[in-house]
Amino acid sequence: MGFMQAVGFDNDTYLRMQSEQIKERIAQFGGKLYLEFGGKLFDDYHAARVLPGFEPDSKVRMLLTLREQVEIVLVINAADIEKSKMRGDLGITYDLDVLRLIDAFREIGLFVGSVVITRYSAQPAADAFQARLEALGVRTYRHYPIAGYPSNLPLITSDDGFGRNEYIETRRPLVVVTAPGPGSGKMAVCLSQLYHEYRRGVRAGYAKFETFPVWNLPLKHPVNLAYEAATVDLGDVNLIDPFHLEAYGETTVNYNRDVEVFPVLNAILEKIMGVSPYKSPTDMGVNMAGKCIIDDDAVCEAAKQEIIRRYYSVLCARRQGNASDDAVLKVELMMSQAGISVRDRPVVAPTLERAQKTGLPAAAIELGDGTIVTGKTSALLGASAAALLNALKVLGGIQHEIHLISPIIIEPIQNLKTRHLGNQNPRLHTDEILIALSICAATNPTAELAMRQLWRLRGCEAHSSVILSHVDDTTLRRLGLNLTSEPQYQTKKLYHK
Repeated sequence: MGFMQAVGFDNDTYLRMQSEQIKERIAQFGGKLYLEFGGKLFDDYHAARVLPGFEPDSKVRMLLTLREQVEIVLVINAADIEKSKMRGDLGITYDLDVLRLIDAFREIGLFVGSVVITRYSAQPAADAFQARLEALGVRTYRHYPIAGYPSNLPLITSDDGFGRNEYIETRRPLVVVTAPGPGSGKMAVCLSQLYHEYRRGVRAGYAKFETFPVWNLPLKHPVNLAYEAATVDLGDVNLIDPFHLEAYGETTVNYNRDVEVFPVLNAILEKIMGVSPYKSPTDMGVNMAGKCIIDDDAVCEAAKQEIIRRYYSVLCARRQGNASDDAVLKVELMMSQAGISVRDRPVVAPTLERAQKTGLPAAAIELGDGTIVTGKTSALLGASAAALLNALKVLGGIQHEIHLISPIIIEPIQNLKTRHLGNQNPRLHTDEILIALSICAATNPTAELAMRQLWRLRGCEAHSSVILSHVDDTTLRRLGLNLTSEPQYQTKKLYHK
């Protein structure tokens, strides 16, 4: 038994329709398409959470059906290299993420053609990164800042604008332009390439692949609200595409950045191609996700839960000084638009009740069948470690009073932590508990039975009454739990590891 969530999305249909749509678009432009890929290519867990049935690697699997035609170009902004910009979810810098992505694409058999460093103006860190890539045998190109981009059309579409950029040599019909994160300059790279292709007499086209917002769902559909909640730090706002409405009399949803840039983009396309193939930002997209929803109620419910999780996430970020009051207010507004509150997240109330009863931090995990298991702070274990062990007991049908890990094993680990490794807190974190459990499993069949339940935690919900340590937070997320926390610290200290 995994997590018993109603499936609302048909992933197989999606893979088929999406590949067909992209093939049609390549054909429309005479056999060469620059496809700007937004969002995460590999592990799109946001999509998997709000569209139950969507596989996190769907986009990559879809590209693999077109493997022979695909070439990947990775884009990184020189300013992001210079200031060591981090990817929030992985905790690595954008330049390292470029290397990670190249490895990941190659591992599954996709061809990576080159890397483009955008807004290059002789930043030393960008030079060093280019030298590193070239030493690794990766072709690297430079694109330069253009004064007055994107509104100074005459300059942009001239030898001193796109003309100054290095032309990226590509060999395949479908060029997928992707990046470690937003603001990397993917669209400008696509347009610069179109400019160069047309000067060389090559007919090429541009299209955009973003899963969210879903253009053919209503503006305030929970899936689209959940996307706004997820990007509240970028200030993205979903809106009705006014150009599409005017051109076709059809209501579709897009987001503010695409709508704002469309008149300029359209003018650039006209200038390069003679006539623009698109009448609206929606026209540029190739996303078929909305057509593959098979149970709207299931999708709405999943998206509402995601909005609540995002709310907790922004509350904690504000407590840690990483988000503004404004961001919190925006997500609160989305919650009221979706008609939900934190009370609609089943793990919250049991966590708070347990914390109140014990006067110490507590945690709760909701299992696939709706059972809720709690954990309290004790002399030996932190609350999240206790909740984790209790969940494994329930999943394995193991009696609650049975010790999975003998106290004889826990005490020497505590000694090691406090006496030798300088920790003030002797309680075991979740990762330490899992290591101890796996050692016990070598000789104890009950511990081994508990270990065999770990996979069943994927997709389950968890809540903590305090902001967890980095190690607990990371371990629970790696196990696939959807974790939220109250925006409180366990202690009154100012510095929290």
